[in-house]
Amino acid sequence: MIVRIYQILFISIVSISTIFAGTGIGKYAGEFLAIGVGGRALALGGAFAAIANDVNSIYWNPAGLSRINYPQMSLMHTEQFGGLVNYDYAGIGFPVYSNASIGLGIIRLGIDGIADTRNALIDENGNGIFDENERLDKDKITYFNAVDYAFYMSYSVKSSDQLSYGANLKFIRRDMSVGNALGIGIDLGLQFSPYRNLLIGINLQDATTTLIAWNNGTNELISPTLKVGSAYFIEALGGRFIPVLDFDIRFENRKYASNFNIGAVSFDLHSGLEFDYKNIIALRAGYSEIGTTNFGAGIHLPKFDIDYTFATSKLTDNRFDDTHRVSITFTFESEKFARKTD
Repeated sequence: MIVRIYQILFISIVSISTIFAGTGIGKYAGEFLAIGVGGRALALGGAFAAIANDVNSIYWNPAGLSRINYPQMSLMHTEQFGGLVNYDYAGIGFPVYSNASIGLGIIRLGIDGIADTRNALIDENGNGIFDENERLDKDKITYFNAVDYAFYMSYSVKSSDQLSYGANLKFIRRDMSVGNALGIGIDLGLQFSPYRNLLIGINLQDATTTLIAWNNGTNELISPTLKVGSAYFIEALGGRFIPVLDFDIRFENRKYASNFNIGAVSFDLHSGLEFDYKNIIALRAGYSEIGTTNFGAGIHLPKFDIDYTFATSKLTDNRFDDTHRVSITFTFESEKFARKTD
């Protein structure tokens, strides 16, 4: 089965490459994919590539999905900018065989109910001269949604206790009033432990450069992002501390829009610290690449976890609201659903 999956990935890469002729890189074309999912990861500032080990690994690092031993489902909903923007995520993962997992995930970012007044101006005389006061005919006002979707199909293998790897096949759908677009891309992930208590995670998102093709003939490309993360486990105070540090390495010539850069290569920093007390409650803090300071907590209950994140706005003039995020992860922890061992 593993061979078949990599054959599919190879065919996808070749097919995408033949389409790329005449298409240019669109800086920030996939920015909605950078928001992140899951209350735990977001509380840590998005520094999660190394410690992703649940169904949210579908987004953060598909290699971590192989570490689930029971089916899991995760849900998250957030509203930003005073409820103007809705962001939703749902993911489900299943253990298969003795060392592999599969998963499906969906992200939706949307602004709903936007009024389209382009055809609603009043022409009282029928001569094409509109009312100078720009009055509108309410019966001619239409409404539309501006929505971005991302669909993930994940496969992950745990080669040993020290090494896991995985891949996503990713589909993108964008809908606007002026058109729509489709995209396809691939993410590749790796997690390994070179020393006891030290974890390293690598996630190459949009590894083949993701194509976004609009129905008006315009194409955009999302260039690859390399996420490199590390985590170290420290047992203390009856619980476990986990400091985490990630870098996003991009190749879009972002320069001053990044934390720092070397020519066209930019680097963005994520960092965080988690204290988990006896797998009952967790306290978290983190700093994201966009300058938000995040705080959060998690409660571990039988068969499900609840994670909360509060992110403070970077701006000081209160133009944007602080952000609250809550996610729930269900674990179908039952012997009949447990991973089958050889």
